[in-house]
Amino acid sequence: MSLNRPLRAGMVGGGPGAFIGEVHRRALRVDGLATLVAGAFSSDPDKSKRHAATLGVERAYGTFEEMAEAEAAREDGIDVVCIVTPNHVHAPAALAFLERGIHVICDKPMTTTLEDAEALVRAVHDSGLVFALTHNYTGYPMVKQARAMVQGGELGEVRKVVAEYSQGWLSTPVEREGNKQAAWRTDPKLAGAGAIGDIGCHAENLAAYVTGLHLTRICADVRSVVEGRPIDDDASMLLRFDNGAAGVLHCSQIAAGLENGLSLEVFGEKGSLIWHQEDPNELRFLPREGQERVYRRGHDDLAPAARHATRLPPGHPEAFNEAFANVYSNALRTIAARLAGQEPDPLDLDFPTVEDGARGVHFILTALESGEKEAWVDASYEPPARDAG
Repeated sequence: MSLNRPLRAGMVGGGPGAFIGEVHRRALRVDGLATLVAGAFSSDPDKSKRHAATLGVERAYGTFEEMAEAEAAREDGIDVVCIVTPNHVHAPAALAFLERGIHVICDKPMTTTLEDAEALVRAVHDSGLVFALTHNYTGYPMVKQARAMVQGGELGEVRKVVAEYSQGWLSTPVEREGNKQAAWRTDPKLAGAGAIGDIGCHAENLAAYVTGLHLTRICADVRSVVEGRPIDDDASMLLRFDNGAAGVLHCSQIAAGLENGLSLEVFGEKGSLIWHQEDPNELRFLPREGQERVYRRGHDDLAPAARHATRLPPGHPEAFNEAFANVYSNALRTIAARLAGQEPDPLDLDFPTVEDGARGVHFILTALESGEKEAWVDASYEPPARDAG
């Protein structure tokens, strides 16, 4: 680490009953690179203060606006803020901290509108600050190995990509039965989109990360299966990518009995790759000629990025929490280097950026548009460019 101290971190959201808040806090702690010292954990100031006390956090705030202003004014103020609120708060919270010179790590999807996403892109460019988006599945070592193999030409030209993310936890209307996580995720005002925004964007980001390809067209069948649910909970899409490759993306939260079925298959002219999130320490490579090869996490013959993301030797599984922490740790080491006036290690720059976030928001909105029109639509997109001046 480039500083002689841990980074000082704050958190917006992640109060009582918030699943993802504790996931972020765990990721923050794994490598000892940052300490949580401040937070606005709830929109209820009293709840925020009570939750801060349970976490041993001394500086608790009632709103993120108050927190941004107060922390920016302190000599020992936070270096980075972690935003783990419902989706509709991401943009205003991130902007409040960026405008005060504080780096940002934000949960996905980045925003609920493309206008907000592009405003964030411009704010990050103008500030020169680090903005990391927690598409945590890019943190798995074997996902990084897959990316390195595609970049190294081992598959040849990519011809087809199949991404799936299926869950069953919303196969009944649990949002009407007191489930807090389901309630906000199925409210269009808070979430923006349903299954496409919650898990479909993970599948799209994973495909883009591994292949380096971007979408040009989408044809989506988008449904709300549970009666009375005002938001999508199931979608199937045909895709076209900028190299001419075809694709299929399926995301569903009404797949009864399934838990966290994220998978990626990449088919190239020389061979194919297969990875399943529920068996994350293994990557299958099926060459056009010769024997199938199985790569396993922890071995010295893997790509540098895969080794950089590995903590334990072979045979000791690493999974969701460690992958999440890899996104965090790369971003935190990059922030520490910038604060120390140093260039970050190139391997530490391997985390989802604000531009990835804007692409994800555009994907979500384009998929919804295609579903509404029941037709192919143009999915080409470039985030606002950094000002050359």
